[in-house]
Amino acid sequence: MSELSTKTMRVARWYNNRDLRVEEIPIPQIGPGELLVRVVASGICGSDVMEWYRLDRAPLVLGHEIAGEVVEIGEGVEQYKIGDRVAVAHHVPCNTCHYCLSGNQTVCDTLRRTNFDPGGFTEYVRLPAINVDRGVFILPDEVSFEEATFVEPLACVLRGQRRSHLQPGQSVLVIGSGISGLLHIQLARALGAGCIVATDISSYRLEAAKRFGADTAIDTDEYSPDRLREANRGFLADLVIVCTGAVPAINQALASVERGGTILFFAPTAPGVTIPISINDLFWRNDITMTTSYAGSPADYNAALKLIHARRVPVREMITHRLGLAETGQGFQLVNEARDSLKVIIEPQQ
Repeated sequence: MSELSTKTMRVARWYNNRDLRVEEIPIPQIGPGELLVRVVASGICGSDVMEWYRLDRAPLVLGHEIAGEVVEIGEGVEQYKIGDRVAVAHHVPCNTCHYCLSGNQTVCDTLRRTNFDPGGFTEYVRLPAINVDRGVFILPDEVSFEEATFVEPLACVLRGQRRSHLQPGQSVLVIGSGISGLLHIQLARALGAGCIVATDISSYRLEAAKRFGADTAIDTDEYSPDRLREANRGFLADLVIVCTGAVPAINQALASVERGGTILFFAPTAPGVTIPISINDLFWRNDITMTTSYAGSPADYNAALKLIHARRVPVREMITHRLGLAETGQGFQLVNEARDSLKVIIEPQQ
């Protein structure tokens, strides 16, 4: 038994978005094939504040965008050593089921069941053997822990744009300029997109959209397909990426996609939301493709880390708040209010 396994650690336990409590629990004991990672940085994801998605399972220790340092190694682990700086995937696929063998790892049943213990808003996490086998990524010296918290969200964005078949020179409309929207803007720019237009209800985020690569940023209340045509040489968008679950945004997307174009629904709606769609107008006559995207595969994580390392997608500038573990509740309020914040990072060792 290690010295750490006899001690306790702090966690920020989530009861709801207005009730996060710092509590003490035992540091997890690792078994064969497992790792114990000291969490240095953990990002708050927009999905962390979706109460409807997890309130029936509360209380929980949330957080899945983590980076840290290996401090214990289980029996049989040979590819990692104490002191390694790593980013970690919380969900990993089996690599052998029908879905994985079809290239759809993110709908694998194993991926949906896997996780680390107990969550990212804590001082230490235990990585199960399957996560160690296919969900740990060594950080280059040039990539900081806080930059590495973007590996998971950028992996999700990469998968979404791959499913959308974005091609160089194509125009892109990003509806919703929160952190996901901004990553989509940066990645689309890195992949050679043509005109990029962004919308949002927040002037703060519209300014960020322009700063991170959008050619035009339009307030949602002032947006119309005609404004898009003005910005895009008379055309609607080849790819519309919807980064908000608001119904008006979905209707904007349906009215803003060019013939032969694609709509990527990247954000979920509230439960029970349905949208009427004209099969004739959208599909039969205009050949529109609609797709969604969930999570990222280990290959997406690896590609995301390489993009961050190469500074093709500069992420450090997107961090607006760095908070200690005791301030996790404040961080949730910042993300939930979606006002003057972009990326909020929790530093559990502070």
